[in-house]
Amino acid sequence: MGVGTGIAGLLRRRAVGMLVRLRERRTQRRVFQVTTLLCSLALAPSAWLWTAAGDRVGTVGSAPSAPVAVVFGAGLDQGRPSPYLEHRLTAALDLYRVGKVQAILVTGDNGRVSYDEPDAMYRYLTEHGVPKDRVVRDYAGFNTWDSCTRAHRIFGVDRAVLVSQDFHVRRALALCEAAGIRSYAVGVPELHDSTWLYGGLREIAGAGKAAVNAWLRPDPALLGPEEDGIPKALAQAAKE
Repeated sequence: MGVGTGIAGLLRRRAVGMLVRLRERRTQRRVFQVTTLLCSLALAPSAWLWTAAGDRVGTVGSAPSAPVAVVFGAGLDQGRPSPYLEHRLTAALDLYRVGKVQAILVTGDNGRVSYDEPDAMYRYLTEHGVPKDRVVRDYAGFNTWDSCTRAHRIFGVDRAVLVSQDFHVRRALALCEAAGIRSYAVGVPELHDSTWLYGGLREIAGAGKAAVNAWLRPDPALLGPEEDGIPKALAQAAKE
């Protein structure tokens, strides 16, 4: 009896141990499956942006001609364009100087009196030789979707070259296409430093928001009446 009881107990303990290990493996497998699914869902919008962009992202040299360059705001440094924004503006200058665009729409944040991206961008371009009547300012480009939909609905832009950093241009391209603008994007390269890394990580969340905006196409934070700055700039270019 003692030996039989001991063997039976040992077998029971082994059986319980096997069941526990089996349950642990099942739990680990489920955790892995759920984690994989969540990662796939999180990265799906980014994959959509890359696929949708196709071959429409390049450099100033590869960009096709278009009536307008759209430059997105990227922060100020004591009232002047930040280094990232200056690089975007330099690319827009190059597009204008080689005759690939006739007008430049600068779109950024002027949500408070002390912060004015569009005027800083305007000053930079005009100080570097772009005629004042060829630079048009959008003061309510609070985010990429607002900039794109306002460019089309308020300023009448139907075709454009978009200018931003290489990690952001695919989102801008997808959103401007959804807003009704046939677009090509110039991706401004940057050193892969902490700022670049932070911008790239932000794009993961930004891609999800972009997918929602492209699907729902909401009104921008501010809409307002149509403006004729771009048509006037293009009409002036046609006379010259």
